Amino acid sequence: MKKNLTKNTDMRILVIRTSAMGDVALTTPVLRAMNTKFPETEIIMLTRSIFIPFFSSVNGVSLFTSDFNGRHKGLAGLLRLYKDIINAGKIDYVIDIHDVLRTKILRFLFRLHGIPVSVIDKGRKEKRALISGKRKLQLKHTTERYCDTFAVAGFQIEPIKRRSIFVSDAAEKKAGELLRQQAGLNIGVAPYAKHHLKMWPEENMICLLKHISEKSRVRFWLFGGGEEAGKLNIFGEKVSGSTNLAGKLSLEEQLAVMGRLDFMIAMDSSNMHMAALVGTKVISIWGGTDPLNGFGAWMQPENYSIKISVSELTCKPCTIYGKGTCRRGDLACLNWLTPEIVFSRIEKMKLI
Repeated sequence: MKKNLTKNTDMRILVIRTSAMGDVALTTPVLRAMNTKFPETEIIMLTRSIFIPFFSSVNGVSLFTSDFNGRHKGLAGLLRLYKDIINAGKIDYVIDIHDVLRTKILRFLFRLHGIPVSVIDKGRKEKRALISGKRKLQLKHTTERYCDTFAVAGFQIEPIKRRSIFVSDAAEKKAGELLRQQAGLNIGVAPYAKHHLKMWPEENMICLLKHISEKSRVRFWLFGGGEEAGKLNIFGEKVSGSTNLAGKLSLEEQLAVMGRLDFMIAMDSSNMHMAALVGTKVISIWGGTDPLNGFGAWMQPENYSIKISVSELTCKPCTIYGKGTCRRGDLACLNWLTPEIVFSRIEKMKLI
């Protein structure tokens, strides 16, 4: 059956990944690899409308957007979503690279009507062993897990290892106008993360940026979600030469600006992933999570991930996604990373 799948030039594959932002963005190296190797296979990407800019330049991919707050809310909404997808055209195979309750229900409906499904193996057992301290080894990167799921459907691919997100000319033009008159380095800064265990103390980041300003002529561009705009305004008042972009640009325009930066400094967050996927160098600062979990910034050198090693601090990583509280009670994984340590690492990389 798998052999027949890849020979069928009229195949339409439904790929499901509706959140989180970083995980959705990380599908782009995989979808581009699919289009390169299987250009006659059409991919229907089921995701949220906010993520459209990630896929606008990926050939062979069309989007089907979900509305879980409206038309597709609740069980009745999922039944409606299934019917909407079926009514939009035939589906030959479903690839679920999300595996949450909603997608389990959708999978059941597709299987009920004879459509085969492959489901991501998230490596939950391996991840539990990692955070329990039983296994301190590198886990598969998320993009590799996506590829494994495609392989079950008969599509043997490897994620591309180059820029995978491109934006429109209009977004590029706006970004060019924004950065055009800024002499010196343009450095992106995303100082916040969704979870406390991922976030370096704000005062440390401010101190780091002051060190960089003393060494180089620089303009800092602050990134974050719209809900972080207020905090970033206050943050920006403490950092000379900074501009807060939160809530002022569309997602596509933010991606365009990221693509023009000299480098980005970020936590383990969606901004880290987005900057890496538009081809920008990313210095990522890690706390309770660790690149061992398989969520590291794509295509970035290992030394760009700044962290306390798991041999030095054996409780690391204590979380996969950032949820929870510090087992030690002192957030050593974040507090031991002083601004001077991070600055020295960046200097050695010759980025400033």
